[in-house]
Amino acid sequence: MKYILMILTSLACTITAAWAGTDDAPTVLSNADAIKMVQTHANYVWTLVAAVLVFFMQAGFAMVEAGFTRAKNAINIMMKNLMDFSMGSLFYWAIGFGLMFGVSKTGFFGTTGFFLSDFEVGGDPWVLAFWMFQVVFAATAATIVSGAMAERTKFTGYLVYSAVLSALIYPIFGSWAWGSLFNGSGWLEGLGFIDFAGSTVVHSVGGWAALAGAIVLGPRLGKFTKDGGIKPILGHNIPLAALGVFILWVGWFGFNPGSTTTADTSIAMIFVNTNMAAATGCVMAMIVSWIKFGKPEVGMSLNGALAGLVGITAGCANVTPGSAIIIGAVAGILVVFSVMFFDKIRVDDPVGAVSVHGVCGAWGTLAAGIFNIGGTSIKIISVQCIGMASCFAWTFCTAFILFKVIDSTMGLRVSPEEEIEGLDSTEHGGNAYPDFSANH
Repeated sequence: MKYILMILTSLACTITAAWAGTDDAPTVLSNADAIKMVQTHANYVWTLVAAVLVFFMQAGFAMVEAGFTRAKNAINIMMKNLMDFSMGSLFYWAIGFGLMFGVSKTGFFGTTGFFLSDFEVGGDPWVLAFWMFQVVFAATAATIVSGAMAERTKFTGYLVYSAVLSALIYPIFGSWAWGSLFNGSGWLEGLGFIDFAGSTVVHSVGGWAALAGAIVLGPRLGKFTKDGGIKPILGHNIPLAALGVFILWVGWFGFNPGSTTTADTSIAMIFVNTNMAAATGCVMAMIVSWIKFGKPEVGMSLNGALAGLVGITAGCANVTPGSAIIIGAVAGILVVFSVMFFDKIRVDDPVGAVSVHGVCGAWGTLAAGIFNIGGTSIKIISVQCIGMASCFAWTFCTAFILFKVIDSTMGLRVSPEEEIEGLDSTEHGGNAYPDFSANH
């Protein structure tokens, strides 16, 4: 590319010389200016392509959640995922982006940039590309909660939650860790907090909000017996869930490498780290489930891949591929025991969202400090722990209060009769599978 630019510049200079003495001679860019222009255009293209890949993850989340739950709730799940992005886009445009990336005097939230006011006609279009990449992240955090609250949540109550998370809960914590990526300055990043692509900022925020929602809602009917036993409620379409995981795996190649917002050679290692952690997480979850249950369990294996992806997200740019394998392996083991733990304490999470995103997001954030290429220290690890703790405290508390308010006003949970019949019929007046029994 460099030599091509030199040839083109030389040709342009020749043409200019031929036109010397005229008033309309073209202005020729220097080599440095031409290279800078090409790099800028490449950055825009890469950032927006990555945004498309992350947007496609919405389809993956929808497929995973639908596959892991019962057929009678499939339409409801599609509607929730559709609204997470649609409503999330509007509320993040109006409020969330300004809180997250606006100018901040306190380090706790931004105060400018609401309604994309940083962009005016003739202004720097980078704000538009940057906003587009950030809004798909905000929608990801909101969508994570959907799986943990599946099969018993009122649609109206869910819409309120989705709007508030996109407008307030996610952006305010995001400003603490990422504010300086645009116009802000967060107190947490000022301490040296490492979370390159969002193990905590995106995934743990979604995971801890999911935990709050699952606790306020309570378990699905029939999930736990009176004597303390656990009754599995099987998903209706595991191939659909597997397709969703593969879509998410692909989307993560935009999620992590795209967080550079720069088209350069650094994305190669991020691609490799992302893939190796996912693969190792999948293998380790399969092995652990095989030992625990006597068979290589597909649901745990699928969640193992996602656990590895979540785990590597914080440190994908600052750990080696060997470290990425270790991070993914621990995440794959951790997710199996975490799912079993939450079942044991009677927190009903149909898709394992709390374990995959909350728990493994926390592990990945800690691991980013432990395996940091530049070296680690007690101070680095302490800052990582502060970030993890502040995320849990902020997100769980605000989400819990939000769900309690919704529950005491408009209602958060459908009636037992509606839950038994299925939300597709009672909430949306439809049936995703007209020729298939709703009890499956």
